[in-house]
Amino acid sequence: QVQLVESGGGLVQAGDSLRLSCVVSGRTVSSYAMGWFRQAPGKEREFVAGISWSRWSGGTPYYADSVKGRLTISSDNAKNTVYLQMNSLKAEDTAVFYCAAKTTAGNIKDASAYDYWGQGTQVTVSS
Repeated sequence: QVQLVESGGGLVQAGDSLRLSCVVSGRTVSSYAMGWFRQAPGKEREFVAGISWSRWSGGTPYYADSVKGRLTISSDNAKNTVYLQMNSLKAEDTAVFYCAAKTTAGNIKDASAYDYWGQGTQVTVSS
């Protein structure tokens, strides 16, 4: 059984940094693709960042335009963990952040393409 457990959220001030972690069990993190999504109150869940692996590449990152340059997705395959480094946080980044795993083909930015989800971790940025 695949399980994803996020951690690292919290309350920070605008301009601060946070690093979210997602520990994966039940599958190898690099077996296909992983993603980070967020959902703010009253809004739909949206793609933030993703990373995919193939026999030809060692992990290709993807980002939403709104976070490029501020957020970085990475992985430690030995720890079976995916990270989301968030710098220069803004009040509009406030949301529950979810880690997700994708095992089949499909748009990495599409939440419906993911098979497994974590429980989420709250990130609150005060202005």
